[in-house]
Amino acid sequence: MRHGLTGRQLSRNTPHRWAMLRNMAASLLRHETIKTTVPKAKELRRYVEPLITLGKTDSMANRRRAFARLRDAEVVEKLFGEIGPRFKARPGGYTRILHMAPRAGDNADMALMALVDQAAPAATEAKPADEGAKKPKARSKKAAEPAAEAAAGEPAKKPRAPRKKKTAAA
Repeated sequence: MRHGLTGRQLSRNTPHRWAMLRNMAASLLRHETIKTTVPKAKELRRYVEPLITLGKTDSMANRRRAFARLRDAEVVEKLFGEIGPRFKARPGGYTRILHMAPRAGDNADMALMALVDQAAPAATEAKPADEGAKKPKARSKKAAEPAAEAAAGEPAKKPRAPRKKKTAAA
């Protein structure tokens, strides 16, 4: 019976599991987004959220407790300098787990784990009011090069011929 045993084993022995969670927590706090499997992300959430709560109150004791869990001075500095103050007013729930497509090799359920209040990516900027009207795209340098070569009198590169399909020999 598993009386009092909480958490997932993740097919690892105890020291390996602790080391893996420590490395994943340091990566999440350093990069603020990581890609991992769903069970690992759910277990990492239980490991990282108390660390962020520690980071909200900057004291020597809290820094030492965080360093004992992370073993990375640079990440501890970021935790108390940037991440903790950012979540000061938030009572909990500092991470988000977004499910992704399964991994190609073994079909494992993948997830994107991110801190909730991170800066919005550039792709999610406000769209123009008239979405139907598209702006003409500017020509890139590569697109302009063949025109310059043609003007200079040099022949442009020929497109590659399509490959022949192999037929099954009986």
